[in-house]
Amino acid sequence: MPHTETPGTEATSRTRLRWWTELPLIVLVYACYSAGRLLARGDVSSAVDHGLAILRIEKTLRLNAEHPLNRLFTREAWLGVPADFWYASLHYLVTPVLLVWLFRRRAEVYRAARTWLMTSTFIGLIGFTLLPTCPPRLLSADHGFVDTMAQYSSYGWWGGEASAPRGLGGMTNQYAAMPSLHVGWALWCGVMLWRHGGTRTAKVLGVAYPLLTTIVVMGTANHYFLDAAAGAAAMGVGLLLAPLVTRGLDRARGWVVARVPVFSANSGATPATIVSGGCQTSPGERFPRQRASRFGPGAEPEASPTDAGDGAPAAAR
Repeated sequence: MPHTETPGTEATSRTRLRWWTELPLIVLVYACYSAGRLLARGDVSSAVDHGLAILRIEKTLRLNAEHPLNRLFTREAWLGVPADFWYASLHYLVTPVLLVWLFRRRAEVYRAARTWLMTSTFIGLIGFTLLPTCPPRLLSADHGFVDTMAQYSSYGWWGGEASAPRGLGGMTNQYAAMPSLHVGWALWCGVMLWRHGGTRTAKVLGVAYPLLTTIVVMGTANHYFLDAAAGAAAMGVGLLLAPLVTRGLDRARGWVVARVPVFSANSGATPATIVSGGCQTSPGERFPRQRASRFGPGAEPEASPTDAGDGAPAAAR
């Protein structure tokens, strides 16, 4: 039996998705993310206080994994340099690639996945604004952290100011550490690979990518473990809120469409070239040369020479 789609299913919304509408939306969200990081600088002293408070909590809970990882990455360049490249680039590459892949290959889940990612990103921006946090690499040297991005800056395009290119460090907010959207986005990518990758390799990558990203953000002294945990929590809250956001966007779209003025077909539109387009015969209306029916409903008259078209042979009697 052929599969039929019912109105209101994801297949219906899938037909409305176009890349020329999706791309500006994604660019807008990323612009908001970048602007939010830049504008929500906060007070430096309070950001340092928040960072130290997180560090004290982790030591109390014996969750302080940043120090041993950072010492390892600082001592072993073959680990530290790839980790810096990972931190500086992969979240800008893997996330968009997976979005495009979902749009082209898994269109039935793309809209929900995209809304989840964007909702969680805005939650992260709220965290940057309310809780500016100094990352471990910006604490004073007596806390024992080394900024591996600065140590290995000669290997890459970044300077000594986060992962920004050299000379552009002033265009990023270095105190936007809580929550870690590096980890949050990596978790989103991992879930997409696990659920929709379709192969064992994809599932392995779906597990490895967020785990390795968590190790990288701590080993490079860019985030605390609790930053990573908060990034995962932001994705969880975004997942819960995504259906509400989707319904809200649908209602807003319907409100706008209902108030768009509808223009008649004759107002500057090209007239239809089909003469009979939209025409219907009224009951009892006769075409020229049409004889009145002498038969009851459902009866069929015999073909006769006078009823045949011009040049048509008469039926045999």
